[in-house]
Amino acid sequence: MTTFNRKIYNELLHWKQTADGKRALLLKGARRVGKSTIVEAFARNEYQSYILIDFSRASRQTIDLFNDVSDLDFLFLQLQMIYKVELHARKSVIIFDEVQLAPPARQAIKHLVADRRYDYIETGSLIGIRKFTEKIVIPSEETIIEMHPMDYEEFRWALGDTVSIPLLKKSFEKRQPMGDAVCRKMLRDYRLYMLIGGMPQAVNEYLESNHFVRVDEVKRTILSLYDADMRKIDATGRASMMFSNVAAQLSHGGGRFQVSNAIDYQRAENILPVLEDMKASMMVNVAHHCDDPNVGMSLTKNLKKFKLYLNDTGLFVTQIFRDKRAVDNVIYEKLLRDKLEANLGYLFENVVAQTLRAIGDDLFYYTFPSDTSNHHYEIDFLISRDNKICPLEVKSGGYNTHPSLDAFAGKFSSRIKDKYLICTKDWQKDKDVTLLPVYLAQFL
Repeated sequence: MTTFNRKIYNELLHWKQTADGKRALLLKGARRVGKSTIVEAFARNEYQSYILIDFSRASRQTIDLFNDVSDLDFLFLQLQMIYKVELHARKSVIIFDEVQLAPPARQAIKHLVADRRYDYIETGSLIGIRKFTEKIVIPSEETIIEMHPMDYEEFRWALGDTVSIPLLKKSFEKRQPMGDAVCRKMLRDYRLYMLIGGMPQAVNEYLESNHFVRVDEVKRTILSLYDADMRKIDATGRASMMFSNVAAQLSHGGGRFQVSNAIDYQRAENILPVLEDMKASMMVNVAHHCDDPNVGMSLTKNLKKFKLYLNDTGLFVTQIFRDKRAVDNVIYEKLLRDKLEANLGYLFENVVAQTLRAIGDDLFYYTFPSDTSNHHYEIDFLISRDNKICPLEVKSGGYNTHPSLDAFAGKFSSRIKDKYLICTKDWQKDKDVTLLPVYLAQFL
């Protein structure tokens, strides 16, 4: 499979240059986001030699080496003999792939780093690391980096396009409309990203076959792996039922995730540990209700009120149509041209959630009752910028009306920096609300 250019490579390089062997690197992320691929490419490019120990298929002999690290000379000699690689002091790196499967190796990091001979990179999912390493001493000598599916710019790079995103960024910074024709072209390009998603395996299949059915089959395989992982998180099946219910609940018009609709006789307060493990798996993105919107939203996070999104919108599309054997080209083509007869606002909401997580934002939303009716307003996302908050409302069309944003501004005007309606129209201002095309959300 092609090794795609990923922004996280620069983060790995920064770690190598600044840590100088004093800290290991832990790269965490959901399965199939490309952790192993990028780490091995980094090791190949930036070191004289490397050893990659994949603990999902390493021999018992290799794993048992880490039960006793009192003699590191012996350990390194054995690894070089097993992998037939010569290690060089301060010029080699040892990769612990799927490190959660070898708790003694994870614990050994403390002593290996103290030795300072080589660099160390660990990869794995955080939920696996937590569950399999509960009884060991967790090393503090490490830098932790999160890896997400490919963002839109990385997707365009994969397609050979290095021009569009810098031009979009200039448009965002200058707050200039691009014109209807350009906007339609940008939306079509962006919908392609939404349909395929950012899983490297799915992107690779699209580039090789240019066939949506084959791409969909790849994504179904990944979803099956995620289903299996959810059952590892919670053997009772609650995590799996919630995971498979994400698209269905978002399609019902917003509002918080109704646990009782996904799991019989369960309430939100009963599944909080399961939800925390699902969030740690990075297979889902969790947005919590913020009870008092202000800078420092995590201080008023409501654990019992939340919304769930999939970590990748391409997977989300496949989950929507998972009742079919495979999503045929007709459905993909209609989605691509925005001709499918369905309200797919929740699809745009999922991709905005994915985008915000990729640029480093935690997810929060806010609901509040109308003063004049039984209606409730909802702000889809809240983000902090410059000691202020920015409310975001997401719509799949143009929408020049924005009652939720207006009502929110009435309640919290002194706390607000900018208000955004993220939609499919060109950039424009409607009084103090910015109508922002969805493909520009990456620059928020």
